[in-house]
Amino acid sequence: MSDRLLIVTGDDFGAAREVNEGIVAAHRRGILTSASLMVTGEAVDEAVRLARGNPDLAVGLHLVLVQGRPAAPAAEIPLLVRPDGLFRDQPIPTGLRHAATWLRRDGRVQLAREIAAQFDAFERTGLSLSHVDGHCNMHMHPMVLPLVLEQAVRRGVRGVRLTRDPLLAALRLDPLHALRKVGEGVVFGVLGRWAAPRLGAAGIVTTDRVLGMHQTGRLSEAHLLAMVRHLAPGTTEIYCHPATATAPVLAPYQRGYRGPDEIAALTSAKVRAAIEAGGIRLGRYADLSGAE
Repeated sequence: MSDRLLIVTGDDFGAAREVNEGIVAAHRRGILTSASLMVTGEAVDEAVRLARGNPDLAVGLHLVLVQGRPAAPAAEIPLLVRPDGLFRDQPIPTGLRHAATWLRRDGRVQLAREIAAQFDAFERTGLSLSHVDGHCNMHMHPMVLPLVLEQAVRRGVRGVRLTRDPLLAALRLDPLHALRKVGEGVVFGVLGRWAAPRLGAAGIVTTDRVLGMHQTGRLSEAHLLAMVRHLAPGTTEIYCHPATATAPVLAPYQRGYRGPDEIAALTSAKVRAAIEAGGIRLGRYADLSGAE
């Protein structure tokens, strides 16, 4: 058996038709093995239909606590949403606000209410829940992750994305936007070290590493080839954002994203050949227990 297992996940499934089309194309014609579903996305019903029509596509929950709509009634979670009932747009200020909210007993109740509501919404799709991750990696927030784990354990979910993209390797791959990448590397390095033992104690499986955060929305064929050719032994998840075009609903948050380029990379014959030449096994979170 190969000593390298690779999970390739498309995020924002259900956010828009363009995203759904990109994920399905990358799955049917390429190396994408799983997708993470926004249960309150504008095109979630279509995404669920597509998932049912592609049973080899593993589908997880893409928890949304920023840049989107809540699953719980806004009146029940007023500390989490704006006056218009939507989550706020900026990840860092929103994360700080969630931390302040958690300090209040009613705030903790509201966070727990919304997280449970999103798990409930996924359950109503009838799909098997492969894994959990978060939009803008908000599931790694110290006030959010314990609530996610509580739901995951209660519902028998075994896989959670442990976001910790190796910084130096990412900078060698592409030195552009170095300051942003260093900031991400420091923050998620700390969060990863904090989260790993808690995930392990809860019986949750994770990959040895996660790639894609530093290249989010801009994963080219060259980037993907480099990742595959230098893939370390063990288990790896690469997450990405394929789309046939930038959806209007996502455009304010995804400036510079190149969804069609990501589809081209994920369906590249060169990438497929590199995976086969390297003896890399494509898989899903369900395969992690047998990856060694």
